[in-house]
Amino acid sequence: MLTYILRRLGAGLLLLAVVTLVTFAIFYVVPRWAGRTTEQLATMYVGRAPTPEAIQATIERLGLDKPVFVQFGEFVRGIFFGAEYRFGRDTIECSAPCFGYSFQSYQEVFPEIVARLPVTASLALGAGVIWLVGGILVGVVSAVWKGSLFDRLAMAVALAGVSLPIFFTGLLALAFLVHAWGLFATPGYVPFTEDPLGWAEGLFLPWLTLAFLHAAMYARQTRAGMLETLGEDYIRTARAKGLSEGKVVLKHALRPTLTPIVTIFGLDLGLVLGGAVLTEQVFSLNGIGRYAVNAITQSDLPVILGVTLFGAFFIVVCNLIVDLVYPLIDPRVRIHG
Repeated sequence: MLTYILRRLGAGLLLLAVVTLVTFAIFYVVPRWAGRTTEQLATMYVGRAPTPEAIQATIERLGLDKPVFVQFGEFVRGIFFGAEYRFGRDTIECSAPCFGYSFQSYQEVFPEIVARLPVTASLALGAGVIWLVGGILVGVVSAVWKGSLFDRLAMAVALAGVSLPIFFTGLLALAFLVHAWGLFATPGYVPFTEDPLGWAEGLFLPWLTLAFLHAAMYARQTRAGMLETLGEDYIRTARAKGLSEGKVVLKHALRPTLTPIVTIFGLDLGLVLGGAVLTEQVFSLNGIGRYAVNAITQSDLPVILGVTLFGAFFIVVCNLIVDLVYPLIDPRVRIHG
């Protein structure tokens, strides 16, 4: 078991290094392969309507005229030890971890991301609990009552949830549930430490909207896995031994079905923690996703780079956690891992 954990931790660190390299290549190397010059690359960091002086200053600040391996070394060094940017006689320090510096807002990217992280984390974790529990519960009941009215209705709703985009269901929820019928409060973020009830009340509708999409996929996945597992020989053996139907379903059939569910949950949660772009835009939540959208609109490339790296970090970490949870769900992993 300890060997399995150490191997997964090592693989996670290696994957983080690869992600950092790929992220750097996307923003620094690939544009050059596409034919962009150093001046054109610097223009992407300055923003709209840059002056020749600003472009040259950006080249010097970021060292874009240096060899690529030197640029990558400085990029990694900035993440672990911070970086310095010169503005004439002034020097701006970007403290570690330095995920970039916006030359438009003159703000470090990482503190801005951290300031918005509670909003995105609250949205992701709340919706994650709803879609995980709700999706698995609906999937299990649909599999046990295969062909029933509940099964057909649940799968029809799940198909609608998978098919309808969040910006559509979110706008409908705002139009009817908030403005027309007044069933929910106007969505917004209140820090949990200040008002736990207001925190839940302001995020409940965004939770439901985001969870509707994912819960639909989880319900279909759980139902398919349960139907396959319920047809296995060991399930018939368990029933023949006189075990109760509840124990057969929950202990013997559900447990192996959870392995792929946990896998996709780690991916989904990591993606949402990296920024629930559409949900935050629809409900005007000032999280990481909305921060990224504003950066794209304003062509603020350092912010886009920082958010991309931060989101990739969350995906890797969530997948690492999933790998460590596997042995608890499936003991065979401890034997063969």
